[in-house]
Amino acid sequence: MTKELPKDPDERQRGTLWTVLLLNAAIAIGFFATGALGESSALIANGLDNTSDSFVYAISLFALSRSDRWKRGAANVSGGLLLIFAAGILIDAVRRYYTGSEPLGPLMISMALIAAVVNGICIWLLGRLEEPDVNVRAANTFSLNDFISNGGILVAGGLVWWLGSNWPDLVVGIAVAGVAAWGGIEILRDAHGEHHKAVHQDDAKI
Repeated sequence: MTKELPKDPDERQRGTLWTVLLLNAAIAIGFFATGALGESSALIANGLDNTSDSFVYAISLFALSRSDRWKRGAANVSGGLLLIFAAGILIDAVRRYYTGSEPLGPLMISMALIAAVVNGICIWLLGRLEEPDVNVRAANTFSLNDFISNGGILVAGGLVWWLGSNWPDLVVGIAVAGVAAWGGIEILRDAHGEHHKAVHQDDAKI
């Protein structure tokens, strides 16, 4: 007999966010470990990305059962964290450009494939939710960004392996920062749109 999903939308969203949070925390640890071992800016960038995502999911869980104002505030924090993360990755890429690095292409490819599977599961889980709030939409943006970043790591890993150079790794690290920055801006726009919608609804009631 198939187990029925909880009828409460908040309960379904809470369960999904917990699952996605734990998956992101696990994959972040994997990225940090392989990034340090393989001297890869792209892997470390994705580790920071998934760590940032995990913090954002925790904030979203906290705001889930609270007012719409809390939810919009949590989404603003989410977007801001992504922008901060993007700046940190750019700084790390510049540092590695000047100090040098020797990334391991095969390790980058292997980790990217594992992460792509995990992020694909996250996208599927989030896509099953009906009428997602602004924070769940932000979570979906994170997972899509991560999935795109995994494809970049695959390409970079292949080029690093083939050329024996670190520049593809640095380029993807910077590209990941760009994807994160764009995602952060989109989340902030979404939260801003929700704010205006709430203001118009309040005015209509007067």
